[in-house]
Amino acid sequence: MLIRAFNYKQWADQRTLDAAQALATRDGAAAVAFICQQLNHMVIVEELFRARLLGETLPHQATNTAVVPPLEELGVRLARSNQWLAQFVADAREEVLQKQIPLRFMDGQPGRLSALEALFHIINHGTYHRGAIGHALDLAGAARPADTYTVYIHAAEPQRRLA
Repeated sequence: MLIRAFNYKQWADQRTLDAAQALATRDGAAAVAFICQQLNHMVIVEELFRARLLGETLPHQATNTAVVPPLEELGVRLARSNQWLAQFVADAREEVLQKQIPLRFMDGQPGRLSALEALFHIINHGTYHRGAIGHALDLAGAARPADTYTVYIHAAEPQRRLA
């Protein structure tokens, strides 16, 4: 299920990026700026958790940046993150997933999560921010992609629609 969840995340993120790109081609600068800020935050959090899962130095000191990268760069970083996450969960053994990771959250407070909990957070976090992006797309009068798990599973496995 974890592998499928990250395949779903990759699919949903791409649909969101495609909708943002479509909006960027018309007069939607304010909404695109908000979308880029949300995507920037999403990918920074994923990069932070990747470093934590690998026991590496954190690549960021905060969960957003003063200067937000352009949509194209965010799309590349998000795709890279999704590819790494999909490979990590495909290769992860149960003992790796259950391993407790001591960490310091960005608010400065210490904490501990299992690798599985960190991965669940990444899935949940992306869903939350795609919802905010969907609302921005609605307000801009743009097409909002359906990105629920059930839409994904029927796209990935159309035979499930058969009676």
